[in-house]
Amino acid sequence: MKIKLLILCCGVLGLFASQAQEKQWTLRECVEYALENNITIKQSELNAAAADIEKSDAIGNFLPSLNASASNTWRSGLATDPITNVNSTQTFRTSSYGVNVGVTLFDGLRNIYQLQRAKINSVLSQYNLGKSKDDIALFVANSYLQVLLNKESLKVIEKQHEITLEQLKRTTDLVDAGVLPQGDLLEIQATSADELTRIVQAENAVLIARVSLAQTLLIKDYENFDIAEQEYLVPSAEILNKSIEEIRSTARESRYEVQIAEQNKILAEKDLQIARGAYYPTLNGSFNYGTSEVGNNTFSSGGIDPDNPVTTEEIGFVGSTGESVFSSRPNLLLVESGPTPFIEQLYLNDGISYGFSLSVPIFNGFAARNNVKRSKINVERTAFQFEQAALDLDSNVYQAYLDAKGAAEAFEASQVAVNAQERAYEYAKDRYDVGLTNAFDFSQSKFRLENAQSNAVQAKFDYIFKIKVLELYFGIKLADIKL
Repeated sequence: MKIKLLILCCGVLGLFASQAQEKQWTLRECVEYALENNITIKQSELNAAAADIEKSDAIGNFLPSLNASASNTWRSGLATDPITNVNSTQTFRTSSYGVNVGVTLFDGLRNIYQLQRAKINSVLSQYNLGKSKDDIALFVANSYLQVLLNKESLKVIEKQHEITLEQLKRTTDLVDAGVLPQGDLLEIQATSADELTRIVQAENAVLIARVSLAQTLLIKDYENFDIAEQEYLVPSAEILNKSIEEIRSTARESRYEVQIAEQNKILAEKDLQIARGAYYPTLNGSFNYGTSEVGNNTFSSGGIDPDNPVTTEEIGFVGSTGESVFSSRPNLLLVESGPTPFIEQLYLNDGISYGFSLSVPIFNGFAARNNVKRSKINVERTAFQFEQAALDLDSNVYQAYLDAKGAAEAFEASQVAVNAQERAYEYAKDRYDVGLTNAFDFSQSKFRLENAQSNAVQAKFDYIFKIKVLELYFGIKLADIKL
């Protein structure tokens, strides 16, 4: 029972392992996966999101500010009653409430320039994101083609080794029959051993290229990662029929390098306008509504005191006679009652204020002037960077054009070389079969054929990559390029 259970577990694990190994990645899958998971692209996406927030901030600068306030305070000792304005020693509670509205009416047009700058920066962040995607996609494509190249090179060596093994078997029979000398057999055996060494080296190259591509994709399962086995045909060279001027003109309109430099230049010009806005006055408007409430008791008149209805006081005297002058007033009783109702106090004690404030810059330690000077320098710097970006793009397009043409010619030449070496190999094989040449000359002929085939594989994938680079400069996105 335990043995059956063990066999079942091994079978399940084997099924999972086979399913994991069945996954083979196409170039499009690798590019799409990299665009979704690459850290650099994620950072560019965060920068784009931050630029959108900055644009929202700039829009908010045009809107009024609205703030509410509330306070509740207890006072003890000699204090002024905020309602009766009478000083007395007591403990009482007060509360106040208010609403403030403020708006910037004029600030040297800096709010307008800030909004324009935020919009430009948002576009710039999208260009940076697009450039990051193009760079990653091109890097992934190059790594993918390197895996293909190493695999094709391994196939060439393995195919030649199969031929060597057949030749080794035939030579052994001929040596045993006394037709060929022992030296020929030793030469074939040495060739076989050398090919085995190069097969191991080629297998390591394939493994290293696969690991490198997996690391680029942030895939940690290196052992089970592999690319799809499919035939990649040589692309057409239609783009080489276009003039260099046409490709360069299209590149200037579509490539992110120049667009990024241009947006940086416009951004610097906006920064200069914002810095100059500090020379102008700032005009703000405000509106305030406030009210208050007191929690201490109130006093009201309770009528004339029946026991002492009149109070008489001496208020002076007659100068000529010295006779005193008296004044009488009703003696009123004061009745203490609770505080005025809360809601009633709010509308009895409320009030509003509104007005404008003007701030005129006169002297700020050369801060505004120096900011303007720095902004002018930055404008000139970004103008040079824009010019340099255009020159670099022209140079890169011209170099890519020449590289593609050179790769096309090298690929055609490699095909001619392979055809010639194949005929030379067949001729050497026929001569070796009838004993007209020795094993060393035959091995050299086979080595030259293998070298020509390896060079042809290298030239093929180099040509594919160079053509795709040139197509990218022509405005064809990597996602639309078919390999």
